Amino acid sequence: MSNWDLMMPGMGLTAIGLAGVAISYAGWAHTFIDGMHAMTGLTMFVGLIFLAAGILDGGVSTSNRAKATTLIIISIALGFGMYAFTMNTIESTNILAGLLVAIAFPAIIIAYVAAKMPTRLKPIGAIVALAGVTGIVSFVAFGFVSPDTYLIAEEIVEEEEIEEVPAGPIFTIAVLANSSVQGNPDYEPDVAYVQKGYVVEWINEDSFAHTVTSSEDLGETFDSGLFNEGETFQLDTNNLEIGEYEYYCVVHPWMVSTLIIEEPKEPVTVIMPEGSGIQQEGQIYYDPENIQISVGDTVLWINEDSAMHTVTSGNSQDGPNGVFDSDLMAAGETFEFTFTSAGKEDYYCIVHPWMVGTVEVG
Repeated sequence: MSNWDLMMPGMGLTAIGLAGVAISYAGWAHTFIDGMHAMTGLTMFVGLIFLAAGILDGGVSTSNRAKATTLIIISIALGFGMYAFTMNTIESTNILAGLLVAIAFPAIIIAYVAAKMPTRLKPIGAIVALAGVTGIVSFVAFGFVSPDTYLIAEEIVEEEEIEEVPAGPIFTIAVLANSSVQGNPDYEPDVAYVQKGYVVEWINEDSFAHTVTSSEDLGETFDSGLFNEGETFQLDTNNLEIGEYEYYCVVHPWMVSTLIIEEPKEPVTVIMPEGSGIQQEGQIYYDPENIQISVGDTVLWINEDSAMHTVTSGNSQDGPNGVFDSDLMAAGETFEFTFTSAGKEDYYCIVHPWMVGTVEVG
């Protein structure tokens, strides 16, 4: 029969040890309980020794109490063990589980042989011991002397390609909404005059995917590939020769427009002179106040006043219209904008609304 004087403390110690191991390896504490890892594991092993001694006292017990106790302990061990193994945050848990298995299987084999076949205990015990020593020696030896590197496939590390973002002022072309319908306006502006050095950026405002593909060489010079609504395609004009480039959409071949690359021009300069923040007769606010430029030209505003100003498209009565806005410009700061379509644009200073100017694009 089983020895319950040994089994009772064995069950208690085992349960306490399992609970400590589970809590520690679940990552619920990182100070005191981390320091208790070794103690909880030791407690669990001591409990298992007491428990095994109690069950096997006088031979393998076949009583219902011993069977029930064994099943309960196995259930508790598996339950806590699986929970700790799956819910933990410690990478070494698999090593701990492997050590437990390496200890448990030989112990079970030796205990069974001792109870059932005591005459074979010595040779089987010797075999298990030799196997364990061989495994440990092999593990340690391979840790110091590894196979030659030619036997190990080299890991190929793929370098991530960093996409270069074109640098330079932006010239924007819109892929208009409903341009997928034949006959509707497609690219705006339809003919774009762009100075070399600018970055042309197409923005898809349509609900369908489109491309920007050079026509003459079927995309050899530039090709955006499919880009969807809200996406953009940028083209660095530094890589293009001066001249005319027709392009189209591969998906909707009736969408055809022209990109004309011109020699770089100096921007048209507008000065905000000293005193322009004061409303008085004879004061010049933007110099010149009215300018005429061509499509694709750039205007450069320079604040030479001691006060802060803005260059904001629109007027003081209706407010900004969203075409361009410099934000606040301190003394000495500049703002430039490239006009990509013909028309007249009024602008003013939000801080000093009497400061007004006009740009006529022809």
